[in-house]
Amino acid sequence: MSDETQLVAEIETLGVRLAEAKDSITKRFIGQERVVDLTLSALLCGGHGLLIGLPGLGKTRLVDTLSTVMGLHGARIQFTPDLMPADILGSEVLETGEDGSRAFRFIEGPIFCQLLMADEINRASPRTQSALLQAMQEKSVTIAGAAHPLKPPFHVLATQNPIEQEGTYPLPEAQLDRFLVQIDVPYPDRRTEHDILIATTGVEEEAAHEVFSADHLIAAQKVVRRMPVGETVVELILDLVRACRPGEPEAPQIVRDAVAWGPGPRAAQALMLTVRAQALLEGRLVPSADDVLKMAAPVLTHRMALSFAARARGESLPDVIETVARQTLRVEAAA
Repeated sequence: MSDETQLVAEIETLGVRLAEAKDSITKRFIGQERVVDLTLSALLCGGHGLLIGLPGLGKTRLVDTLSTVMGLHGARIQFTPDLMPADILGSEVLETGEDGSRAFRFIEGPIFCQLLMADEINRASPRTQSALLQAMQEKSVTIAGAAHPLKPPFHVLATQNPIEQEGTYPLPEAQLDRFLVQIDVPYPDRRTEHDILIATTGVEEEAAHEVFSADHLIAAQKVVRRMPVGETVVELILDLVRACRPGEPEAPQIVRDAVAWGPGPRAAQALMLTVRAQALLEGRLVPSADDVLKMAAPVLTHRMALSFAARARGESLPDVIETVARQTLRVEAAA
């Protein structure tokens, strides 16, 4: 069997498993297919996701369901203003042995898991936020000069209240960039909310079942990185990311007028990965230009900032990104 044939077979097998996983997830997290796809994309790409939405929209329920379906050891941290870095990472304690000897022993914190839910991350102090986000980037923690690696797979799904709510500490831009995607969790539509009421207020609820394991997920992440990406899609990603930087010559007027600063190379890397995951979730072997359009806002929104004038005019980054993405796609098609 050739390498290409084997890769096709692996992609098709993974597609079937992902379809089963999505079906199991939607038994407990009803509707919101776009939110489920983006969350799975983050895991398939080996990254972290930032879930943004008001309380009561099912973010905690989604992460809890994912830990079951993906076969990952999960942990949850409720972030509060008095939470300290040691509460997340762990600490050393002094123990006395039977012979009277004394030695320090490291006690692991909740970050030593495979799927961590950082609930309301923007309620913790910047010091605690940075401790978590450093571990996300480095995949290890350092306590008393000793490095303690985090066993793969390691993923963080953080939830965040809207910034305008009281008692929050907005994540700095450099820390936001550590999240592969920003996942906006909207209100459900009327039909979905009806189904939620019926399914969750009875005597029994549907239960999710395990579809993946940690080893399956690691193998899936390798398959995603082996998926081919056409040169047209690569050029579209580059054109889009560069067009969102107001200082670039190719930036359109809407970006020059509305954007204070744009995305860096990490955004292009994230798009290269997530368009593959999006194609995989839709049962396709290679990503297309439509996948770039779908993933543009989740990947770029938290890596850009509106100018003061644009905020005063009531403009939004997702609208700006969609406009630029469609313009870029039309230019590519014309060329």
